[in-house]
Amino acid sequence: MTAIKVLLVDDDPLVRAGLSLMMGGADDIEIVGEAADGAEVEALVERTRPDVVLMDIRMPSVDGLTATERLRGREDAPQVVVLTTFHADEQVLRALRAGAAGFVLKDTPPAEIVDAVRRVAVGDPVLSPVVTRQLMEHAVGTGPGADTRHTHARVRMDVLNDREREVAVAVGRGLSNAEIAGELFMSVATVKTHVSRILAKLDLNNRVQIALLAYDAGLLEEPEANGQGNGH
Repeated sequence: MTAIKVLLVDDDPLVRAGLSLMMGGADDIEIVGEAADGAEVEALVERTRPDVVLMDIRMPSVDGLTATERLRGREDAPQVVVLTTFHADEQVLRALRAGAAGFVLKDTPPAEIVDAVRRVAVGDPVLSPVVTRQLMEHAVGTGPGADTRHTHARVRMDVLNDREREVAVAVGRGLSNAEIAGELFMSVATVKTHVSRILAKLDLNNRVQIALLAYDAGLLEEPEANGQGNGH
């Protein structure tokens, strides 16, 4: 099996050394480069072609948010996992909106960070539905621009057909492809096709962004058509 190529980006040399040591023990992961600032990321990505970038958010010159947004503009953009010390942080949310596939806390056990790298390398999200919802509720909620974001998200979601909207909402609820297939009575292959079409139509690059957009549009808050809408 081809090793997963990882680029480490953090301004703390001790953090980079710890991550390198941690990843070095995994047979299927190869550290292809290190950077101390977001300004170095694009050139390193061009040279090393990583599959996954572990990206610190707070760096002195170019922060991880800006670096993630720049990578998002590349056709061959690697997956980005944000490194942070805070669970619910506005910067983390902005990085997810920019296209990061998830985030891990710096004090996460080594095995879980390695697992996160493996998961995003094959296209799986690294945020649990609970963590995603907590983050969005904490950092989105009634913050500035919430009404504009809601309206914009509604307009964007209108390009989806009814079936695609159902799949998008299910993704937003954190369901796996197999769980969506069971709930909506379709094959897993069909679910994957719908997810791919949703990503293409909405110009998104991962399931986390689908969940964020569905949340912004208010689709995860609406009572489902099961007779529960009249309760108080």
